[in-house]
Amino acid sequence: MKINVLGLGYIGLPTALLLAKAGHEIVGVDIDEEKLKILKKGELPFKEPGLEELYHEAKNNFTLRTSPEKSDVFIIAVPTPLDRTIDVADLSSVKQAADMIYPVLRKDDLVVLESTVPPGTSKNLVLPILKKSGLDETEFHLVHSPERAIPGNTLNEMRYNDRIIGGLDKKATNKAKEVYSTFSEGEIFETDVKTAEMVKLMENTFRDVNIALANEFSRISEDSGIDVWEAIDLANNHPRVDILHPGPGVGGHCISVDPLFLTANSTTSKMINLAREINDSMPNFVLSLVRKKTAGIERPTISIFGVAYKGNVDDTRETPSKKIIKLANNEGYRVKCYDPHVKDFDYELYDLEESVRESDCILIVTDHDEFKEIDPKNLEMRNKNMIDSRNMIDKDLWIEAGFDVKIMGDDAEYTGY
Repeated sequence: MKINVLGLGYIGLPTALLLAKAGHEIVGVDIDEEKLKILKKGELPFKEPGLEELYHEAKNNFTLRTSPEKSDVFIIAVPTPLDRTIDVADLSSVKQAADMIYPVLRKDDLVVLESTVPPGTSKNLVLPILKKSGLDETEFHLVHSPERAIPGNTLNEMRYNDRIIGGLDKKATNKAKEVYSTFSEGEIFETDVKTAEMVKLMENTFRDVNIALANEFSRISEDSGIDVWEAIDLANNHPRVDILHPGPGVGGHCISVDPLFLTANSTTSKMINLAREINDSMPNFVLSLVRKKTAGIERPTISIFGVAYKGNVDDTRETPSKKIIKLANNEGYRVKCYDPHVKDFDYELYDLEESVRESDCILIVTDHDEFKEIDPKNLEMRNKNMIDSRNMIDKDLWIEAGFDVKIMGDDAEYTGY
C-alpha cells in the first residue's frame, strides 16, 4: 500500500517509519526543506528513544517530498498550535495539507486526519476542501484517528496504546483500521468522526484539570504548613483517588493547548477555563518563591534547571520555563539556563558549571533524571539557594552541602513521624 504522511514532526515521522517498517511504500511530506535535508543525510530532527534505529530499519521504504504523490492513503499529521492572541486553534496547516491532497485524490482513497482539532473540523474544514477534487464524499474515505503518544515513549505508545478511529462511514473506518492494524497492537475502537475528535480533547482536558487540582492543593499546603507530596501519596492510597503531581506549570503541545480547543465555541466551560487559569499561573507562583529566597540580594542571578516541558525529552513546546524566564527578566533577574537534553532554545543555554557560577538560586523546573545525580558539594555559587518545583532532589543531601532548600508545596514544620 502506498501512503503519504504529511507532516514529519513528533507524531508524523514515527508514524511514517512504523508504516514503512510494516512494508508499506511511504512518502514523507514536509514543507520544511531544512528538515528534509537533515533526514536525507540519515539524521533526525529531534530525539526520541528507538527512532534512530527504526529510521535505519525502515528507510528503504521511505522517500521524502515537499508535496504529496498519488497514493492509496494520505495521513495528515501537521501541527495545530493555539493562537495565543485569541485562544483559538490555528488550523492553517491542516487546511494547507488538505489543499495539497485534493489535486492528487482519487476514487476510493483514504484520508486520515491525525492532528488534534476542535470537534467538527473534519466535516466542516477538511471535507469541503477534499471535495474540490471533483469527487463526492461517498467516493473517497475520511476519518479522524487521533494520536495518543507522549514524547519520550512515542514508539512504544504508538504500537501498544489503544487507538480510536472515527469515520464518516463504516467503510472509511474499516479501511483505516486495516492500515493501522499493520503496526498497532492495541485495541482499535470505532466511532464517528466528530466523537473521535472530542475524545482526544477530553483525555487531555481531564489531565489538565487533575493537574490544576494538584497545583491548588500545593498552594493551599504552602499556606497551611503541610507537605503536599506526602498528603497526595497518602490520599492516593484510596482506591478511587488518583491525584497527579503539582508542578511549575503545564507544557507540551497537548495538555496546555487541547482544553482551549474545546472551550473556543462553548459558553459552558467554567471548570476547564479555571483549570487553565490555575496552571497558567504557576510560573508566577514559582517566581514568588524565588523572590523570597533572593530577598535582599542586589541584582540576583537564578539558574533555571530544565527548559524542556517534561523530563528526559528535548521538547520545549509550551514549556513553563519560557514564562518563568520572561517574568524573571522583567523583574531584573539575570537568568542562566541549563538543560542536558535541549540543544536549541529561545534563551542561551549553559553547561552545569557555568549555569551556577555567581548564581544566587537554583530553580528546578523540569524533572530530568540527570538532576537527581548532581552532587551539590561540587557546585560553586554566590549564594546557595535551591527551589525544587518537582520534588525530585534528595533534600537532606543538599542541606548537608550548605543549601537553603525549598520544595514547592512542602511547608511542613516536620517530616513524617
